[in-house]
Amino acid sequence: MEERVFRLIDGRKLGYIEYGKAEGIPVMAFHGTPGSKIWFRDDSEITKSGLRLIATDRPGFGTSDPKKNRSLLDWAFDVGELADELGLDRFSVLGVSGGGAFAAACAYQIPERLNHVSMISSVAPFDNGKPPKSMVKENRIAFILSKHVPWLVNYSYKMQKKMMGQKPEKFMISMKKGNKHLNEWDRQFIQTDDQIKDMMAHLMGALQVRTDGAVDEVKLLSRPWGFQLSDIQIPVHIWHGEGDRMAPFDEIKKVSQAIPEAVSHFVPEAGHFLADDETVWEDIVKQIKADHEDIETHNSSKNRKKLI
Repeated sequence: MEERVFRLIDGRKLGYIEYGKAEGIPVMAFHGTPGSKIWFRDDSEITKSGLRLIATDRPGFGTSDPKKNRSLLDWAFDVGELADELGLDRFSVLGVSGGGAFAAACAYQIPERLNHVSMISSVAPFDNGKPPKSMVKENRIAFILSKHVPWLVNYSYKMQKKMMGQKPEKFMISMKKGNKHLNEWDRQFIQTDDQIKDMMAHLMGALQVRTDGAVDEVKLLSRPWGFQLSDIQIPVHIWHGEGDRMAPFDEIKKVSQAIPEAVSHFVPEAGHFLADDETVWEDIVKQIKADHEDIETHNSSKNRKKLI
């Protein structure tokens, strides 16, 4: 496990970490908003899974440079460049929460390179740029403030960063007390000190260089995505908790109905932190492996026919 930086064609830096073994099944992992390439504090779990998880920092997060006026579809080109650098012709993508929108963008923009696509606890497109009323109040407020008073949200991120850096114990206490907006299912994942330390490492990774990247992305996710979900022509696996109100379940159902080859995996009573659930994560890994093997078998069969 090593933090790396790749220089894109336009000169921007793109930060990423590879977890697992180099010969593992390649999967590009897209973090939430805010979030970072720091998904695990060690890669033993990923090594055992057989995946080669390539976790990236999107523009303005972590060690990735910002990109002015970026779109969701721009991310697909960044991912393609990184895949070329790593010698990957085909790979899989998964996006969690805000990252789900970027996984969908890749499914639309570079379908020929993807073996598997997963949107996990993903946001859905907004209607007229407004967060849905079914979204938990705290998230709705964050989207509205980022649009109208972004400096205030940026200040809030700066204060969080300062507290994590200077008074981590105080931040941990605030996390344990300030989770009343989460449902009971989600609270189980931010109870122990180790769980909160993992979350802090992920968030500190996001804000380590700058804090305004998170504000910019919240505004980006509020705008039209730049493509129609109905134009995605490859299978997209949608994993979502039926009790999720941070990225409301009723909105993601519309996404699953709009994508022609969507495969829905809805978990009763589950909340937003679906990827933190061991059973769900194992199911996601199994699906990635199955889709990878199907593509490999199909390509091998095509090559044999060419030789004949």
